[in-house]
Amino acid sequence: MRDLFSGNKRRKLIDWLAIDAWIDSGLYGAWMRIRDWGSAYSTFFGRFEVKGPLKFFNELACDGLTLATGGLLVVSAFALPAFDIARGKINLSDEYSVTFLDRYGTEIGKRGLLRDDSVPLEEIPDTLIKATLATEDRRFFEHFGIDVMGTLRAMAENARANAVVQGGSSLTQQLAKNMFLSPERSLERKIKELFISFWLEAHYTKKELLKLYFDRAYLGGGSYGVEAAAQYYFDKSVRDLNLAESALLAGMFKAPTRYAPHVNLALSRARTNEVLTNMVEAGYLTEGQVYGARNHPAQIVERGDFYTPDWFLDYAFEEVRRLLRGKSQHIVVARTTVDVSLQKMAEKAVKDTVSRYSRSRRFDGAAMVAMETDGAVRALVGGDDYGESQFNRATQAYRQPGSSFKPYVYLTALEHGYNPNSIVRDGYVSCGRWSPKNYAGGYRGAMTLRTALAKSINTVAVKLSLEVDRETVLDNMRKIGITHLRKTCSMALGDTGMTPLQHTGGYAVFASGGKDIKPYGIEEISTLTGERVYSHERDEPPHKQIFPREKVEELNSMLHTVVQAGTGRRAQLDYTYSAGKTGTSSNYRDAWFMGFTGQYVVGVWLGNDDFTPMARVTGGSFPAETWKNFLVMAHDTNNIPQIPGVPLHPVQAAERQRLASSPDMEPSVIPTANPESLKAMPSATRSLLEEIGSMLQRAPRLAPGSNRTDAPGLVPAGTPREDRRRADNSAGSEQQTASP
Repeated sequence: MRDLFSGNKRRKLIDWLAIDAWIDSGLYGAWMRIRDWGSAYSTFFGRFEVKGPLKFFNELACDGLTLATGGLLVVSAFALPAFDIARGKINLSDEYSVTFLDRYGTEIGKRGLLRDDSVPLEEIPDTLIKATLATEDRRFFEHFGIDVMGTLRAMAENARANAVVQGGSSLTQQLAKNMFLSPERSLERKIKELFISFWLEAHYTKKELLKLYFDRAYLGGGSYGVEAAAQYYFDKSVRDLNLAESALLAGMFKAPTRYAPHVNLALSRARTNEVLTNMVEAGYLTEGQVYGARNHPAQIVERGDFYTPDWFLDYAFEEVRRLLRGKSQHIVVARTTVDVSLQKMAEKAVKDTVSRYSRSRRFDGAAMVAMETDGAVRALVGGDDYGESQFNRATQAYRQPGSSFKPYVYLTALEHGYNPNSIVRDGYVSCGRWSPKNYAGGYRGAMTLRTALAKSINTVAVKLSLEVDRETVLDNMRKIGITHLRKTCSMALGDTGMTPLQHTGGYAVFASGGKDIKPYGIEEISTLTGERVYSHERDEPPHKQIFPREKVEELNSMLHTVVQAGTGRRAQLDYTYSAGKTGTSSNYRDAWFMGFTGQYVVGVWLGNDDFTPMARVTGGSFPAETWKNFLVMAHDTNNIPQIPGVPLHPVQAAERQRLASSPDMEPSVIPTANPESLKAMPSATRSLLEEIGSMLQRAPRLAPGSNRTDAPGLVPAGTPREDRRRADNSAGSEQQTASP
């Protein structure tokens, strides 16, 4: 008991007071060491402190360095893809040498390079090398891929002129674009071009880069490379060019179509004089040395009306490379599907629209694809001016189709129980937090499915996509052959990019009655000895029915209403019925008209390469007008096949009745062409028979006993379009049929 009060307690197991003291002293010691280190750090860097006016520039430099570092990290994200592109394609361009023939067997151009025929750099005239460097890149042998001084000078000149009057790309950058990239105008392409230029400079000598540039540059007339251009313009090898001829070719690198002597001789000679002046300013020649070239300009070889469908040939060359991948043949002849007369008509229709409306409505891009209902591409236009830009918008530009995508959704709805007269309601609909609005605003209430498509009601298309399931719509797109689309709320309104070629191929499925139509540009490929390497008829499977024909016919009747009473009224033709759909993406960035007759499927796109909005250009305006202008020229007869699900136009019916009641041909013996037999027929024979048939249709009836001998050249009255396509080229067509 005494122990309890005397304080002899049992010793504690943990001394909490000691632990607390240790923690406090440790923290205090650590804090004091940090203060001492911070003081020493401040004292050390205080020696470098900038005071006064210099402090502003120091802060500016620091901030600039920070931003530059961040920008370098962002830009570096493009470097690896650019290097992969360069490594993957460095030798791809010269793997094939292809001679192209049109659908009738007439040669229309060449693509690719033949190594055995290339001219070594040592044999290219010194005048051509100096003329090119003086005009395109005077510091080529000094810079590391980009000419900093030249770029700054070009920026200053462009800023002073408030327009692009001078280019700052080095010769290496131009080579990077020509070899690996498309001519698309975008920041991503310019960044990739920059890195590929560095890659080229690191892996090739300057002489090798210069040789690659000479071999791959486009110089007009379907000529790629200086050797082909010398043969085309002067009918001689590049080895034999004189100073005036070298200056003419060097002046065409910038804009081959604009400065081509066959296109504008006066402008070509002015450009040649500018190149000669550049050579004097660069110190390569004296004014006395160029005096003779100024007074005796280059004499070009007259080629007549030589024409190359360059947009189509670029597409066809890619097709040949795809079809020959893995095969040993590299020097081939390819018979294509292109109809040169139709190609010219398509280019004219596009050029007329761009020249008339592009400035006031603020657009610079255009594309058109025209094909038969079986997918054979007859014309393909990738822009307004091939010489200005070789970026093929018809095959490379992925643009939002807008409302022209809706028929794919409507077809899916027709497959799931709807019909053209089904009642649908234009009203509020939402998908997540998104709700579509109609072009005209507001809602119109109940209407038929036919009316909803004709008026292009957005809410109805979205409701249908949600009801039938958007994944089902995507499944149908995969059947058509379009596999890159995404499942989104606004999918029914065409929010994912498609190329005009892909989109036109999709509408060909409708025009064919629901078959699996795929666009194609190559009929057959043969070696120089005549061995047939590829045949579309032999090597491609027959068309399958992928959609119920009766449902496609219902859709076609609705698309016919779009043209007759809906947003596509500008596409009406007075000699045949047509079907189609307009499309306009948000903020007027893209405008489409996709349509077809019984013979042709044609897609037209207008927009800007940099995705800037146009001035309220809709699909029902200039695209529909361009579509109509082309088809009026393209159809050369009133005997046009019938669109599945659409009645015959009275003019078509009258033409069929006329042919059936012709006194020279009994109705029972009117021949029906077999498309497969026509494909197997030799091209010259097929061409001749088609021309004879066309001439017989145009020939006027002769009274018994008539002795007129000029009948075959006459065109019967009452058929205003039948002479448009053949009459202008009748002599040329007869010459083509005589070709082997």
